[in-house]
Amino acid sequence: MNPSPASNDPTPFAGLTPGAVLDALEAVGFAGDGRMIALNSYENRVYRVHLEEGEPVVVKFYRPGRWSDEQIAEEHALLAELVEDEVPAVSPLPLAASAGRGWARPGIAASVLAGGCLARWQGFRFAVFPLRGGRAPELDQPDVLEWVGRFIARIHRVGARQRFTHRPTISVATLGDSARAAVLASGLLPPECERNWLAAVDAVLEGVRERFAQLSDLKVIRLHGDCHPGNVLWTSAGPHFVDFDDARNGPAVQDLWMLVSGSGDEASRSLERLLEGYESVRAFDRREIALIEALRGLRLIHYSGWIASRWDDPAFPAAFPDFGNSRYWNERTGELREQLVRLE
Repeated sequence: MNPSPASNDPTPFAGLTPGAVLDALEAVGFAGDGRMIALNSYENRVYRVHLEEGEPVVVKFYRPGRWSDEQIAEEHALLAELVEDEVPAVSPLPLAASAGRGWARPGIAASVLAGGCLARWQGFRFAVFPLRGGRAPELDQPDVLEWVGRFIARIHRVGARQRFTHRPTISVATLGDSARAAVLASGLLPPECERNWLAAVDAVLEGVRERFAQLSDLKVIRLHGDCHPGNVLWTSAGPHFVDFDDARNGPAVQDLWMLVSGSGDEASRSLERLLEGYESVRAFDRREIALIEALRGLRLIHYSGWIASRWDDPAFPAAFPDFGNSRYWNERTGELREQLVRLE
C-alpha cells in the first residue's frame, strides 16, 4: 500500500485552487485557457477544463489516503482493457512528466507514476480523462434497460478475466463492520440514538452475513462497484459508465441492483428486463438475486460510515448539515429496520 503522505490532513484539498489545477495540468503537458467547471464529487475533486488547443478534458484529483497508487493503477488498467475490447468506457489519457521536457514553468514539475496515467504534483495525485457527454438514461423504458444490461455484461466479460489484487472485495467487513466502527469513532452519533441505531445495524449485518454464507460459492469478478443511474450517461450510440472510482471485486449483481427502480412487481419487471439484456451477452447466476437486499443493507450502513469518516473535510458538514442531530439518526434507524424486514 502506498497512500499519499497527506492522508491524515483534515483539509486534503485546501491548496487545490483554480491556479493550482491549471499548474498541475501544465506540468503534464496540457495548457488550460483559464475556463474550468467543478464537477459534482464529494470524495475526490473533479474539474472540466478547457484547453488552449484541442477538446476540453476532465481532471480528477484523488483524495489523499483513500486508494494506494497500486489500487488506482488497477482502476486504470481495467478501463484500458475495456477500451481495448471496444467497450464504451472513458479511460485516462497517458501522461508525460514535465521534468527535462521544457514545456512547464520552473517550480511546477510533476512526476508520472507506474502505468503512465497517474501523476503526482505538489502532494496531489491526479489523472486526466477525455470529456464525454451524455444524458440520464430513461430506465423506465424496457428497451433502455435491456441495452444497459447488455452493456454491463460486456463490462463483466472483461472484469471476469481476473480479480483485482490490491483493491478490496465486497464483504460485510469491508462495507459494514468498517462503517459501524467509523460512526462510533466519530462521536457524531447522539447518545440518545446510539442504542437503537446499533441494534438495527447489528441485526442487518447478521442478516447480511447469513445471505453471504448461503451463497459463499458465487463467482467474484472485477466490478464498476457503484452502478447507480447518476453514473450512466446515454448518447445516441447507447450508454457508457463513468466514475470507476469504487471499482472492486464482488458478485455481478452489485452492478445491477441499483439500476432497478420501483418496488414489488414493478421492480421485478425492471430487473427481468435488465437481466434479459445481460444474459444475451453473458451468463448470470440467478442465485445472486438473493443478495440484492443484503447489498442494499450494506450500502445503507456504509453511507453513514462514509460521511462520518470524512467529517473533518469542510465539504462534508456543509453538504450534510443534519448528520449530527437526532432526527437524522432516527431516520437512518427506521430505514435499517425496514431493510431488516426485507432481508427476513
